[in-house]
Amino acid sequence: QVQLVESGGGLVQVGGSLQLSCKLPSPWFDGNPVRWYRQSPGKQRELVASISRGGSTIYDDSVKGRFTVSRGTSRNTVYLAMNSLKPEDTGVYYCNLPAPNNIWGQGIQVTVAS
Repeated sequence: QVQLVESGGGLVQVGGSLQLSCKLPSPWFDGNPVRWYRQSPGKQRELVASISRGGSTIYDDSVKGRFTVSRGTSRNTVYLAMNSLKPEDTGVYYCNLPAPNNIWGQGIQVTVAS
């Protein structure tokens, strides 16, 4: 089963930073729209950031101004830079490639300690 591979999660103090990486399965998908979701404890999975084929980005209000989604210079990688982290940013972060086959990563834990 084809999956995306997330990395870069971990434990960080309030106000700290982390950068998540999402490795796409093939150069064929380089440039496809990519989404980052978060599932916090006791909550439904929510969309926090996305990047379009043309590079346009959209952010949930809760992360706007603090998170940045971007494509790497190396092929097949999309990043989510997270700054000024808050305890409410704690959760499992998932990378998603909606097209062509709605591919997901396994998720990676981010914990922000107060």
